[in-house]
Amino acid sequence: MSNVFIFINLVLAFFILFFERKTASSAWAWILILFFIPILGFVLYLLFGKPLRRSRLNRPVAYENRDFMDEKDRQLAEMKSRSFQPPAALEGKWLDIVQMNAARTDAPLSAATDIQIFNDGKRKFDALFQDIRSASKHIHLQYFILNDDDLGRELMSLLTEKADQGVKVLFLYDDLGSSSLPKHFFDAFREAGGKTAAFLPAMLTSINPRLNHRNHRKLAVIDGHTGYIGGFNVGDEYIGKKKEFGYWRDTHLRIEGEAVHSLQNRFFIDWNQAAEKYPMKYAETYFPKMDHREGAPMQIVSSGPLDTHEDIKNGYLKLIHHARDSIYLQTPYFIPDKSIMDALRTAALGGVDVQLMIPHQADHLFVHSATLSFARDLLEDGVKVHSYKNGFLHAKTLVVDRQAYSVGSANMDVRSFALNFELNAFVYDAGSAQEMADLFLQDRKLAVELTDADFKQQHWIEKAKQDIAKLVSPIL
Repeated sequence: MSNVFIFINLVLAFFILFFERKTASSAWAWILILFFIPILGFVLYLLFGKPLRRSRLNRPVAYENRDFMDEKDRQLAEMKSRSFQPPAALEGKWLDIVQMNAARTDAPLSAATDIQIFNDGKRKFDALFQDIRSASKHIHLQYFILNDDDLGRELMSLLTEKADQGVKVLFLYDDLGSSSLPKHFFDAFREAGGKTAAFLPAMLTSINPRLNHRNHRKLAVIDGHTGYIGGFNVGDEYIGKKKEFGYWRDTHLRIEGEAVHSLQNRFFIDWNQAAEKYPMKYAETYFPKMDHREGAPMQIVSSGPLDTHEDIKNGYLKLIHHARDSIYLQTPYFIPDKSIMDALRTAALGGVDVQLMIPHQADHLFVHSATLSFARDLLEDGVKVHSYKNGFLHAKTLVVDRQAYSVGSANMDVRSFALNFELNAFVYDAGSAQEMADLFLQDRKLAVELTDADFKQQHWIEKAKQDIAKLVSPIL
């Protein structure tokens, strides 16, 4: 039997090397697993290694917002011809990032007339619930995790009430992230007229080739003029009600203004890829007219496994390369590729104050070991590493020079870069960037700085765990 699997794995390794568009590190990691543990390795590859078929997600989108695409095309053409006139609030040094994002991710430069930053789950959901209560036309929500607990039931009760009032309510969730939901969880909501869709539902419960590619995005759009984007899912742990995690430190933005159209656009695309029975069609009521040049300049950038260019990662890289004074980075999982590691190293060696904050508490032990290993590697080049101890740090933020920043669903790891569907806001606004930097410095008071001496004092077993985790990190 083992000889059969060895032969199968030889053929599989050939296809991995020559026919699948994996990175070299990921390809070799899978080949090592297939050869050292052939039977288990074959099963693991079926579950986690197979690339997502493009045909599954290339259904024609049943709407076309020409105003949105025309604005993006106009901006991009003017940037290429050097005739683009940026809004007064946008500093010229960010123009190359703006152009890259517009070219690669259909992310036109837009603006938010108001930005609220939430680093506390209760405050975020209080605001979201109030906006939902005020909705008169439509409510569009998308989350990776929706739990059947106090917060999840409170949200669904409110959405059911709004649907019963005649408001159009759509809820898109990830089938794996929300797999704990009971079968009849949405019954009352659907009976009231609400619609739901599961992203990439499992074809089989035991072997699911889509398991490795999840929709990790979190967004909300209320009446086309108010939006939310960030890292909070829907569950009691995200408002600090689970003893296992304690306080949950995350970051979410509430925005108003024309930038909400980009969130709406993303929701339409994802909804129409998941909801075969209830496709959405473009209507002006979903995209109310607003001035795209008024307010804080920003772009809503998405990436996913169908895109080999890893667009959010490239946005991170551009921000890091622009840094001249400071880089403040928060992530629960730090498993970067070589390009991110080199960018952070060279920034620190060039005199930039580079500070990384990771959680002290682990929710995935193996991933946390890899995180510590990569963090340790940065210490020798002058990067400061902080371990957050006031509960669990789940924020995904990057702040550069207190002038620009990114907030969203994407962790600083290979899973978010290449495997999951992610969504981040890139904001070029000194006012809110300063607020983001201040929040980082406040969190630093609740963290301990890790030093090379701390790692040298670790037991050899802990060091071995970190080294092994780092070795297989390309497939984590």
